[in-house]
Amino acid sequence: MPLPAPQARTHLHTRAVVYRGYHREDGLWDIEGELTDTKTYALERSERGAMPPGTPIHGMAIRATVDDSMTIREISAAMDHTPFGECGQGTDPMQQMVGVTMGPGWRFAIERALGGIRGCTHLRELLFNMATAAYQTIPAYRGRLRRQAGLPETESTEPPYHLGKCLAWDFDGPVVKRHYPKFAGWQPLTRKT
Repeated sequence: MPLPAPQARTHLHTRAVVYRGYHREDGLWDIEGELTDTKTYALERSERGAMPPGTPIHGMAIRATVDDSMTIREISAAMDHTPFGECGQGTDPMQQMVGVTMGPGWRFAIERALGGIRGCTHLRELLFNMATAAYQTIPAYRGRLRRQAGLPETESTEPPYHLGKCLAWDFDGPVVKRHYPKFAGWQPLTRKT
């Protein structure tokens, strides 16, 4: 994915984030995320001493086990690399997310349970996009399993959640007309007060 040529510069920092989705044998789903921060130069930290280039400053992971409705059944977090020893206290509050559904209101639920000093900033950031990874994992694979079993596609009177959430999935756009013609031009019903 070429970007325009940059000005002369020096690479200093890398944040690597990876998400993976798994279908478990028991029918549940594991969504995992990992975050690592490294510097290209040596650091001297009072808490950790000399840190050669490439030493992780942050190295953490989350596994959320969800059901078909993307409700968290279990969650675990690990923090192998942190700037301070106290950071490890950020794993236990993650249990507040058990029972929360990855869907509308997800970011608000994270902030309510883990915001501010109730949790770890970096675990929250990693958790935010786990819902997108779950959405990329679960519905598509469930559809594949239905097709393999010879079952018909499920019919819905409501559009899928992702429609109307970005310019490609505009209800009035060509992608919706091609892939979800039933919902082309759809308007939500407005309630009268």
